[in-house]
This record gives sequence, structure tokens and C-alpha cells, in this order.
Amino acid sequence: MSFTGELEHLPIVDVIQLLHATRKSGILRVASRKGESQLVFKDGYIVSANHLNSSVRIGTILIERNIITPEVLDRALQAQRAAGRERKPLIVMLLEQGAVREEDAYQGLEQLIELTVVEMLTWKRGTFTLDVLPSSVSDEYRYYPERISREINVDTQGVLMDALRIFDEKMRDGTLAEDDFPAEEVPLLSADDLGLADLDRLERKIPEVFTGLAERDPAAVHRQKLEEIAPDLSLPEREELAAFLGEFFPAPSLAGGGHVVIFFSPDELAGHAVAAACATAGIRVIAVADEQELDPLLGAGAQILVIDVPRQDDALFSRREITAVRQRKKSRYPHLCTIQLAAPDDAAFTLHAYGEGARAVFPGPSREERRETFVADTIRFLTAFPPYLKALAAERENSAAGRLKAAIIRLRDLRDAPALARALLEGMAGICERALTLVVRDAELIADRGMGVGPAAGVRIPLAQPSLFRDVIAEGHVYCGPATDKLLTERLFAAIGAPRSATVLLLPLRSRGKTLALTYGDFGGNEPVPVETDLLEIMATQAELVLENCLYRKKLAKSAR
Repeated sequence: MSFTGELEHLPIVDVIQLLHATRKSGILRVASRKGESQLVFKDGYIVSANHLNSSVRIGTILIERNIITPEVLDRALQAQRAAGRERKPLIVMLLEQGAVREEDAYQGLEQLIELTVVEMLTWKRGTFTLDVLPSSVSDEYRYYPERISREINVDTQGVLMDALRIFDEKMRDGTLAEDDFPAEEVPLLSADDLGLADLDRLERKIPEVFTGLAERDPAAVHRQKLEEIAPDLSLPEREELAAFLGEFFPAPSLAGGGHVVIFFSPDELAGHAVAAACATAGIRVIAVADEQELDPLLGAGAQILVIDVPRQDDALFSRREITAVRQRKKSRYPHLCTIQLAAPDDAAFTLHAYGEGARAVFPGPSREERRETFVADTIRFLTAFPPYLKALAAERENSAAGRLKAAIIRLRDLRDAPALARALLEGMAGICERALTLVVRDAELIADRGMGVGPAAGVRIPLAQPSLFRDVIAEGHVYCGPATDKLLTERLFAAIGAPRSATVLLLPLRSRGKTLALTYGDFGGNEPVPVETDLLEIMATQAELVLENCLYRKKLAKSAR
């Protein structure tokens, strides 16, 4: 069984998301004029990759990351060749030999997959084929899903977001060119080659069908998709919806720039329709059906979450359950902007969602409650929703000062140091892509909470030697400048990864002349934006005053007792 198609009609991003959503296993072979690259899927997760460039292999990547030596790689390859038909993937053999740690193996494999996907994103022409459970991929990797007991499964949505971010940055910097057929590769044809010399002898008749137009019917792609995912719709309903979606196709490549929005829905039809419509507004929609898949995406920096209309016949997507999901995500990601979809006549649920902090509640199409008007509701929704998302994303991108002001106002009602540290972290996250709280403990800093930095809790930074950290702790002033300190590069960046730009922010939380914590921020993979350090100084001063009042109130309460 195979799944094939052309990249002109279905971008590779959509192919990967489709395989992930349908939990497919097998080898995705993507070919262009440059050659062929492969991605290996198991139950929708990517477990390996094969880059068309023979110099980009997992062994080479591990050597470049100083995880293994060339001698270790040679021994593993020799053992792999000697195993014959029982050979295992190289990364599995290195794990079993104890040559690499599982964490290092995961990071190396993730880098290989990202490089492979970034290369594929440049291909606008070519073909893809999914071979379901084949016996082999290449000389470098043989896939035996029933025999491999130890695997490393890379989160598909997370690595896809990282690959798209890397692609965007490389295209913006001009270090990556989209694949196209150069003009010099098109041979010059003569009149004889084209048969024009015999033109007068050709029979003149009007063709009944011009198949070239039929093959490029924009609605055809959506028509075929709707037949697969919405068989409950009647043929006229599918035709009407496909014709409408065809207006958005061919949409701007999802690999281009734009904002990222997460769409949480169990309905594949809704995910396909929203992604197609939003692409024209420069918005990249990642559809997710499982709550467990949300955290990697939100932790990677996605700031807008759209939740689909609740469903009575789905216990995992009932009103109560999606309310709980919304609460959990808002609690874990305070900066998150949540948009809830609701049936047009469900006023009670709409008001409840607003009361719990949803940024907006949009009337969304519902096959359960408004079956007879579902297609019309869908078209009206898809007409209005993308422009709103585009305006919202631009507003959040340009409202760092507004969020900082809101963070200062929130400080007034806080009553203890942990809450203040959390408020400063949220304020920093409103400016920077990544933020982290560093608690001062004797002669070291200990990482506590973070936003956009992944798992960083417990990272320790010594303060025995002179450093930028020591200067900020001693002076108590906000720092905004280059990260030239060795402790930053050798300790902190080693744990959370180095940002693209060397510009970092440090904001102290002080009490009675002593610094209790530092809030760190950087711009991650983005370019730095102008920072009003005066506002940060005001926020730090306000936090110090609030903390002093907290301590004073506690002292009064203790005296009264």
C-alpha cells in the first residue's frame, strides 16, 4: 500500500502533518530534481531520516557535536555491516553499546530530521511516496518495526515547527534558496523539434476537453480531501465547500513566513478547512487532536491557541473537558492567548468561556447542533476568522510595552516573593521569546521557572568568579546588552541553548538592598527588538516596593499575634 502525490498539489508540510495525524508507519520518500530524501515514521512519529546529501548522516552529526569520535563510529558501522539481515539502525546500535546517552542520541536525531525537513521545504516540484512498512530505507537505515525494542521517537509537530522556523530564518538571511528550475537548464527548441514545420498539414478541430485545466482545478485537491474526511456530507455540500476552499488554493506556502496558530480539534475536516483559509492571511495553522501534543508546541513559543466547538458525542471534547483543557493551558502558559469556538446559539458556554479569560469566543460551525446550515456556517466562519487572527497576531507582536505595563499593574496586588518573581517572569516573557527565573542562593544561581526555554529547572551557575551576573546582583540595575560573559555561554546557554542574537536582559528582584533573584530574557530565534530599559527599571522598583510592603505586613501581623 502506498500514498503518493506531487509537491505542487500538496506541500510537504501538509504531508507530514497528515501522516502524523493518521498515525501512519512507513518510509516517506520525497524526490526532486536534486535527488531523494527520506523520513521514517512509526505510528505518526518520526524515528529517523535519510538526507540526500551523503555528508549529512547521524554519525557525522554526532561527531560534529563531540558526542562520539570517528573511531567509535567506524566500529559501530563495522558491527552494523557484520549483522547482515539482523542489522539495526546506527543510533540504536550506539545506544546498546553505551557509546551515546539517550538524550544526546535524541538531540542528534532531531537535528538530522530538521536538516532533512528544511531541505525538503525548498522543493516546490517533485513527488512523495509513503511505502507502508517496507523492508528497507537505505544502506544507512533498515526499518524493522517488529524487531526494534529500543527506539527514539521525535515529536513530529515539535520538530516540524523548529524546521519551519529554521527555514524562515535561512530564507530571510538569504542563506537558503528555494528550489526552482534554472532557465539555463531548459533546452532551446527549434521549429523542427516542435513540429511547427508541419503546422499547415495538421487537422484543425476544437478539442472537447482541455485536460491541463482540469488537472489544475484548485478545488480538486479539496474535493478529494473532503471525500476522505467528510463522507457524511452530501455531494452538493462537498462541492460547495470545495469550491469555496478552492479560492484559497494554491495558497501561499506554509513554509513561508507568518504567524503560528495552534488549532485544537478532533475534527479533521475543521483542521483542513481552517489551515487552507488561514494560509492566505500568512498564518500557519497546526492542527492538533490530542492534548498531549499541545505542550511541545506551546513550550516552543506558540502564543495563540484556538479550541474548536465542543461535542456532545465525544467525552474527550465535551464542554466540561475542553473547559478543563483551557484552564490547564492558561495556568501553565500565562502568556497564552486562547480563542474558543462555540455553536452560534450557545450563549451560556460563550459567557462561561469569556468569564474564564478567553480572549474571544467565535461562532463556529457545528455539525451536531446545526447540521442543516453547517456548510453555510463554515463558509461564513472561514471568511471572517483569518483576518481576525492576522490582526490579533500583529497586535500581540507589537504590544510588548502594553504587556509590560499590565505586568507592572499586576504587581500591586501580590503578597509574597514567589508571586512577584512569577510576575516579573511574565513581564519579561512579554518582551522576549525566552525568559527564566534565576534564584540567588549563597554563591550560586539556581534556575527555577522558565517560559520558552524548555526544561531548565535546577540548572546551577556558580558566582565565585567575577561575572555579569555578580555585577547585576551587586548593583541591582537592569542590564540590556551583549552576552559576552563566559558563565552565560558555558553554563546557561549549554543548558537552554544559545539564542540567535547575543542581546540578553537581566532584571533583579531586590529587598532591603539585597538581590533575591534575577529574571533572564533573550530573543531566542528572533531578531532583538528595542527595549525600554526605563520601563524595566520602573517594574523592578515597583516589585521592590511591593515586596517591602509584604514583609512589613507580615512583621505587623507577627507583632499583633
